[in-house]
Amino acid sequence: MEHGRQVDLLNCADEPIHIPGSVQPHGALLFFTADGLLEGWSANAPAMLGLALELGAPYASLDLPPAALELLLDYVGPGDAEVTPSMVPVCVNGADYDCIVHAAFGRIVAEFEQRDVSADEVARFAVKAHASIDRLRRQKTIEDLLSIAVGQIREFTGFDRVMAYRFRPDDSGDVVAESRREDIVPYLGQRYPASDIPAQARRLYVLNTLRSIIDVNDTMVPLLGAPDALPLDMSHGVLRSVSPVHIEYLKNMGVGASMSVSIVINGRLWGLIACHHMSRRLVPYSIRMAADVLAQVMASTIHSIESRQETVVIERAAATRTKLVEDLLLEDDPLETFGRFSDAILLATQAQAQLTSYFHKVQVRGDVAPELAEAIIASLPEGTHDLVVREQLDDWPEAIRDRLGKWVGLMALPFDPPANGWNVLLRVEQIEQVAWGGRPEKTTTFGPLGERLTPRGSFDAWYETVRGHAHPWEATILANSRLTLAELVRVMTARRAQTEATRAQLLAMLGHDLRDPLHSINMAGMVLEKGSAQPTLGKRIQSSTSRMQRMITQVLDMSRIDGGLGLGVTLEPVDLTALVEDLMDEARMAYPTIPFQLTCDDPARVNADSGRLAQVLSNLLSNARHHGEVGKPVRVCVRTEGRQAVVEVSNAGAPIPPDIAATLFNPFKRASLHNPRNRTGMGLGLYIAQQIVREHHGEIAYSHDGNEVVFSVRLPLL
Repeated sequence: MEHGRQVDLLNCADEPIHIPGSVQPHGALLFFTADGLLEGWSANAPAMLGLALELGAPYASLDLPPAALELLLDYVGPGDAEVTPSMVPVCVNGADYDCIVHAAFGRIVAEFEQRDVSADEVARFAVKAHASIDRLRRQKTIEDLLSIAVGQIREFTGFDRVMAYRFRPDDSGDVVAESRREDIVPYLGQRYPASDIPAQARRLYVLNTLRSIIDVNDTMVPLLGAPDALPLDMSHGVLRSVSPVHIEYLKNMGVGASMSVSIVINGRLWGLIACHHMSRRLVPYSIRMAADVLAQVMASTIHSIESRQETVVIERAAATRTKLVEDLLLEDDPLETFGRFSDAILLATQAQAQLTSYFHKVQVRGDVAPELAEAIIASLPEGTHDLVVREQLDDWPEAIRDRLGKWVGLMALPFDPPANGWNVLLRVEQIEQVAWGGRPEKTTTFGPLGERLTPRGSFDAWYETVRGHAHPWEATILANSRLTLAELVRVMTARRAQTEATRAQLLAMLGHDLRDPLHSINMAGMVLEKGSAQPTLGKRIQSSTSRMQRMITQVLDMSRIDGGLGLGVTLEPVDLTALVEDLMDEARMAYPTIPFQLTCDDPARVNADSGRLAQVLSNLLSNARHHGEVGKPVRVCVRTEGRQAVVEVSNAGAPIPPDIAATLFNPFKRASLHNPRNRTGMGLGLYIAQQIVREHHGEIAYSHDGNEVVFSVRLPLL
């Protein structure tokens, strides 16, 4: 039977500590098949228990105390094997033992652990331990609970030091409570790296919640059995031997004996009660079990405290979510609504700042500069419908990291992706001065068996300043935020559906109910112009109806674009230069006081819908006329660059402010709606022009060159 293997640099991370092939020498072990036939034993069992052992012998034939045989009988035979251990006190060769039996993995294991105190004394200690249970259950905070628990456990176990670890999401652990002898170094407040408890050890801490090491200087006793037998799985054993790496770790700490009790909540290793003694110490099994019961009570109480805290967070978030959704359904401006609820949202998410974006306008609540707020929104992924979470500097795009300052934690809810609608919660950087229990890394050294892994030799506090991390977003807050996001998407979808229905009715009215009357009014204006003594009145009527017709056409075009229908362009070869010259001539005739100059006219032929392309260029000429400086020319240039034709329309003027330039091609821009030089504009012209150019596989852009505002259209040449 395999007796474990050497631990070295290559296998330490996956050391099979559950099948070590040996036991601690303060007890003896026998193991049987499920039918009760002897399959193996520890090498010290014959002498310690006074037995003559033979493979395959029935358990009942062994000269064991009657109480031990009766306990074994409960585990032998048909039926489901029980994992839970049972114990009876027995006397063998005049020495007191605790006989602990359990069944697991198709085998029955009987362990005989020496006990150096009387059963009566054990009972008194156990009663004292159980008296602590009510006191622990009455605690209202986790901090008070752990502080009392370490004192109680140290009192009835007699260890020199008892510590409570609380594990972080990254599996590192903090010493959050400690009871110790006055003359030993305190570890309270220190953090220990996740590597101190490898994954396989963490699994055993969950599976077997109590672990006892009696003397780190003991020589382990091998297990004996048939050469071809499978190794004995000792995951549930009390005598399981100890990894040499862990023994060295304890020796480096100056520890002679240890006991650990797991705090397991919902199958997760939440924390650990670690007990240290500076010399050999054997705590009787019953007292250890009392400590284990205390740990279970602690786990239950901690779970209740955390559940109450989570309930408060959930109720607070639900109340905020309900009211926010109601107001979003009733009110027009989501930015205003989110702003009104910012205090409640920040409280529910434990964030320090909120950014809300809608149609590229950003509202800030908190100490975030407007430029940084816009950059943070711009760093978010386009088109996503999922929660975006960032907890450290490395989670951010590299281009923005230097600008973030203290804002390294982010949780972003894309409540309306088509409108660039984001609600972003930010958390500040948590600069920690971490007191590690010695340098976290392990080192290599050469020993009798060659190169091997050696735990750190010093456990003096080693301080490290940790930056670039925010407090991680709690699971409860993330779950609540996902619920909130789903509700926000639902309400914004309902808003959009309501808006679409209203818009459809408006467009039907514009397209049918207004166009015919406008046509009649326009005809009446023509009659007045030609046959009336007041021709100016007729011209004014025609001009007004023409503007209304253009507005109706723009709104209908926008409806087609938003509905995904496109503008229905029909592409055919077009002489672009000739089209521009015709439009320039029309502009000169309509506005003789404005100088329109064609500064370059390279020959250019493109595939285009001449009517739609004329609509784009007319819009650019109209914008240049409205916004250019009075008396200065409107310049147009047609040229070619490689395989592209470029039309540039420019007018004298100052640069467009960046905040307005960022929204030039958005519909219903406020700058257009309130422009005194173009009172009839609705801010749709450039939006529609951009869609037309895109359907021509081209691009339209704004720039400022010298003293001129320039809009350029690029189209593929034939």
